[in-house]
Order: sequence, then C-alpha cells, then structure tokens
Amino acid sequence: MAFSELLDQVGSLGRFQILQTVALVVPIMWVTTQSMLENFSAAVPDHRCWVPLLDNNTAQASVPEALGPEALLAISIPPGPNQGPHQCRRFRQPQWQLLDPNVTATNWSEAATEPCLDGWVYDRSTFTSTVVAKWDLVCDSQALRPMSQSIYLAGVLVGAAVCGYTSDRFGRRLVLTWSYLQLAVAVMEWTSAQAQPLVMTLNSLGFSFGQVLTGAVAYGVRDWALLQLVVSAPFFLCFVYSWWLAESARWLLITGGLDQGLQELQRVAAINGRRATGDTLTTEVLLSAMQEELSAGQSPASLVTLLRTPGLHLRTCVSSLCWFAFGFTFYGLALDLQALGSDIFLLQVLIGVVDIPAKIGTLLLLRCLGRRPLQAASLVLAGLCILANTLVPHEMGTLRSALAVLGLGGVGAAFTCMTIYIAELFPTVLRMTAVGLAQMAARGGAILGPPVWLLGIHGPSLPLLVYGTVPVLCGLAALLLPETQSLPLPDTIQDVQNQALRKAAHRTPGCPVLKSTQF
Repeated sequence: MAFSELLDQVGSLGRFQILQTVALVVPIMWVTTQSMLENFSAAVPDHRCWVPLLDNNTAQASVPEALGPEALLAISIPPGPNQGPHQCRRFRQPQWQLLDPNVTATNWSEAATEPCLDGWVYDRSTFTSTVVAKWDLVCDSQALRPMSQSIYLAGVLVGAAVCGYTSDRFGRRLVLTWSYLQLAVAVMEWTSAQAQPLVMTLNSLGFSFGQVLTGAVAYGVRDWALLQLVVSAPFFLCFVYSWWLAESARWLLITGGLDQGLQELQRVAAINGRRATGDTLTTEVLLSAMQEELSAGQSPASLVTLLRTPGLHLRTCVSSLCWFAFGFTFYGLALDLQALGSDIFLLQVLIGVVDIPAKIGTLLLLRCLGRRPLQAASLVLAGLCILANTLVPHEMGTLRSALAVLGLGGVGAAFTCMTIYIAELFPTVLRMTAVGLAQMAARGGAILGPPVWLLGIHGPSLPLLVYGTVPVLCGLAALLLPETQSLPLPDTIQDVQNQALRKAAHRTPGCPVLKSTQF
C-alpha cells in the first residue's frame, strides 16, 4: 500500500516504534491490575455470625472459664455444608447439650437457628479489609458482589463504545490521553505489516505481565482501599507522557489532515535517524502517493457501514462473537479465583505466567497455521479444558486449578489472535470503530460472565459447563472468517473487497523457518 511505502522511508521498525510500544505496554499492565483487582479488594474472607458468647465481653464474663473458644463456637453456630461453622446462620439460643460428647449437631433443625441478625465476624488473617467485609456482601447479599463486577465492566463497555467511534473521528492520541482501551491497535498503524504481529503480541503480553503484577502487589497490600490507591496512582504518569505519543499518520492522511500527518512522519523520521529522508517529504508527495486512499477515505466511518458493506458484515458478526467468548470466559473465571483454588495470590501469578508462553507460542504458530485456524483452535481448546473440569472431583483441587489455568491460557492465546486478526480484517477508516464494537462485545460477555457462578446453587458443574461451551461454539464460528495471513493492512473498504477477490492465493503449504520480522 502507498502508506506502507511512506512508512518504510521514515522507518517502520526503529527507535520510535520501540519507544511507542514501551510507552503503551506500561499502562496496559496497570489497566490489567484494575480489571483483576476485585479478586483481592472484594475477596470473600471466612466468616460466621456474630454471637454474644464469643464476641461480647459482658456475655463472656458469665461463661465458665473451662470452656474454650471451640466449645463456645460449637454451641453457638451450627455446622455448615463443609462441616465448618455455618457462615449464614446461628443458634437462637446456646445449645449447651452439645457439650456432651455423645451429642452431635449434625441434625440441627432450621427452626432452632436464625440469620446473622447482628452481623458477621470475618477472618482477617489473609486480608485486613475487603469491600465484602466492609459492606457485608455475604449470605443473602452475596449476589451483589458479581453485580458490582458487572457494573464496573458495564462502564468499560460504554468506554469501548464511545472511544472506538471518537478515535476514528477525532484521532487516536486525543482519545488515548483519556482512555487506554484502544492503544493496542493504534500502535499497529506506525509499524510495517511484517512487524505488526510482533508488536501486537508485545502489547498483549502487557496483560500477562499485568496479571503477575496484580498478584504481587495484592500479596504485599492487604487493605482494599490502599490497594486501589497503589494500582491507580501510576495512571497520573501515563497521563503526563501520553501527550508525547504520536498521532496515527495513517489516520491523519486518510482523513485529510495532510499537514499534521506530514509533521508526524517527519518527527518519526528524525527519531529513527532518518531526518534527511523526512525533510524530502512534502504535502505534494503525500498527495501523489496516497491519492487513491485519500479519495476513498473521505466517507465517514460508521457502524452501519460495518454491518451493511459486502465483505464486512460477516467479519463484523463473527469477530464480535469471538471477542464475546473471550470476555465471557476470561472475566467469568478470572474474577472469581476463590472458586478455582485456595491460594488466589499464587493462582493469579500462575495465570499470568502461563499466559506468556501461550501468547509467544501463538505468535510463532501464526506464521505456520495462519490466523483463522489458530483463532478457532485456541478458543475450542480453551473451552475443552474448562469442560474437562466438570468431570474432576472437587477434592482434586490441584488438578482443577491446573485445568482452569490452562483454559485461561488458551483464552489468552485467543486474545493474541484476535488483536492481530481484527486489525487485518478491517480497513483503517473503520478499524477503530470495529475495535470499539469488538470491545463492546467483549465487555458485554464480561458483564454476563461473573453472575454465571450463581448457577452453582442449582448444580456445582453448571457454571463451568456454560463457561466451556461458549468458547467452543464461537471457536467453530471463527472458521467462517477469511484468512488474512501475508496480506497488506487494508486502508479502505475497496482494499478489503479487492482482497476478497484474491483470497485464494494465500495458503502456505508448509511451515518455513521463522524469521523475526517475517509474518
């Protein structure tokens, strides 16, 4: 394409692209901590009802000294489903007869108990404070926890909807200053087609490092309010240096901002050590080189265009399904680590650690297998790992955690495919609108994901059955997408339609030796 030739002149993979990528990976890591924070800030500590004999000094004074805390607990709290103290009910009156070693409380009646009318006592050995303990989001109020997660993700959905459209209308940098949701795709427009999968993988690895960072920071900060402050403060620094980031010259030129586009290209040339080449660029050169793209790019971008244009509507629907499956499965599982294992700090770190080789392996396999089969395979395999967990007994906690981590690793591989694939499926004039729609689908899935755990009251395997089935079905749907391997990044709708006419010539017969810049 004409722009790729201009980019090669000023440097398509040089010092500028490295600085730009690093500047964008850092906030990605901290965005991830925000998304995963509720595993720790809203962790559910062990709890029981408040009872006078244990928690009221006046009542304790009348208790014989020979009775220890365990005996007082046994006569005040009935046993729960896991044979520990019941978390949501207490005896109406102390059951002194239970002190007799020949009497057990296994057949206690509902009539002899009552809800926790005076509140709860929480175990603070792991967390000094969580929002669950602060606002008593347990027992009858336990559904409020996943609801709060869904409300948070609904806010992100609104951001995805607004920012995708405004990025296409007003530019990437201006929107990026206030939101980092579109940064992964925006950086692609400053790199050559050969280096784009590598750059996108580096950006997606920011999420993996963010998972590890979340577990490490949460392990060191056990108070929910302080933890929120620690993971939010770095965004002030990101805000400051975001003004240095370059606007997408590709977007500027296609939407008519020739003078500013020229300035950005000359700036990149100077940073990459090609100032002399940048000085030879003029608006006349840009007009001559991108005449076709400039004329085709004047039509305004809109969601209607994505849904009505031949060659784009199927891509839009299927790619949205894939992003929905990612959001639904990943956030459904990853935002309730307590349901997957006992050590949530280690589990959070392992999710990030497994995600790193999964994404790097995906980058390597993209050269051999192409985008479409790898997109389908990663989603299907992730779903099968999750479905396999429905057959594993709850007593085998290590195996269940391992399968869950592998399933999330597969989802991470699918995410890497999607971030590369979606940029290649849609033209520049509509790319950020498509990304916004995809993120809306992902966040819509994320909103619906956490409440699925509430199905567990009807059957312990139902949540995992739902989480596993969705990626399998959407992975199969991905086979309907066209292959984009080795095709240039489209700038206009006409480019996409031209690619559709030539799609039969792009199937690689073997798996050649991988080169770092040959994708």
